Amino acid sequence: MSLKKLVELALKEGATEAEVFCSKARLVNVETQRGSVGFAEESASEGLGIRVVAGGALGFSSVNDPRRYEEAVKAAVRCARARGPDPSLKGLPRPGQYRAATGIYDRRLEELSLDECIDMAAAMVAEAKKDKDISVTFGKLTSQASETSIVSSSGIDACEKETAVYGYIDVILKKDGQVSTAFDYDVSRAWDVDFSLVGERAAELARSSLNAVSVESGSYDVLLGPQAFADIMEGTLLFAINAESVQKGRSSLSSKMGERVAVDGLTMVDDGLLPGGLGTSSFDDEGVPTQQTIIIKDGILESFIYDSYTAGKEGRESTGNAMRGTYQLSPKVGPHNVRFEYPRSDVIGETERGIYVNSIIGAHTANPVTGDFSVECRNSFVVEGGQKIKPIKSLMLSGNAFDFLRKIDGMGRDDRKVGAFVTPTVKVKDVRVTRGS
Repeated sequence: MSLKKLVELALKEGATEAEVFCSKARLVNVETQRGSVGFAEESASEGLGIRVVAGGALGFSSVNDPRRYEEAVKAAVRCARARGPDPSLKGLPRPGQYRAATGIYDRRLEELSLDECIDMAAAMVAEAKKDKDISVTFGKLTSQASETSIVSSSGIDACEKETAVYGYIDVILKKDGQVSTAFDYDVSRAWDVDFSLVGERAAELARSSLNAVSVESGSYDVLLGPQAFADIMEGTLLFAINAESVQKGRSSLSSKMGERVAVDGLTMVDDGLLPGGLGTSSFDDEGVPTQQTIIIKDGILESFIYDSYTAGKEGRESTGNAMRGTYQLSPKVGPHNVRFEYPRSDVIGETERGIYVNSIIGAHTANPVTGDFSVECRNSFVVEGGQKIKPIKSLMLSGNAFDFLRKIDGMGRDDRKVGAFVTPTVKVKDVRVTRGS
């Protein structure tokens, strides 16, 4: 049965509005064990998520068996009727004008074979192991092609194809009684990545982390690499700009609209149309057109991100930020590609004395409401005279993510895609650093 027929069936069953979300995906996954390919799998999935409005309430059901599509529609209607009216529900979204999302689909990735993925993963491992002291503790390469379709009773009828490829490697180096570890990765929407370079960079980082020294506890100018900065902000800043967090009183930014929350000159945008972005699409997961939403403009808080439900609560329009993750879930508010506009420079070269942090461990323990965190640094370096001169032993970094936004003192030119962020190395003034045991 077509998606339109399923929508019609929902209306016949008593729904006043209905939406069918269909997701089809092909996934190729390769993992290494003890430095060689240990797991390789190709899989395909397809399923539907059905949302309906009945009796003033929202009902949802999902299914991956075509023989049960009609049953799932009826289950969604029953679910809505059982819940009772929701006064905050303003209905499902209406159609809008879509703009083309560029750089998110590459036919070559859709046609990539399992053998080709195995070869790329093997090349990544082989490059790392060119250093005889290196062992590969874990490696992974994933290629995915997906197609999303949304049809609703309000007139939404949208379809889009996407692809992505991701490679990651974790290495350990043992030499002369010393041990160092490192990782690296790359990700793209197109088949334009040389994954052997990922292995090379991981090995180089591990090698440069030998002969580490201790640093005294105190306040330093800290240069947070893209991975470190994104990890700190993911569980704090992204939580705070989510309209659901704001409406539930859990966001520390809820009363800050129109106020300065970041350093002068800093603009933060959630860009749903960023060419080649990992979160780029023409429409969100309930069929609302994506857009560029300015969250912070020149340091001033301008907006939060909304889906249709949270937007309806405030009598405003959705920002196109409904996310599902899978057809098995109802949409929730989520970011697309969070990027920063700020004067760019060689932040490492301009730093006379500071600390560079490549990545961190423990960001998940940050308090999402207050923004407070304490994390362990990984692959950190003393910076003197504009150069990374010495690796640092165990180091702890603590502070407040929202204070960090006010203490930014520079951004590099090395943007990387890290989850929902597109961020460079970020220089933050006067950060508390504690020497590890």
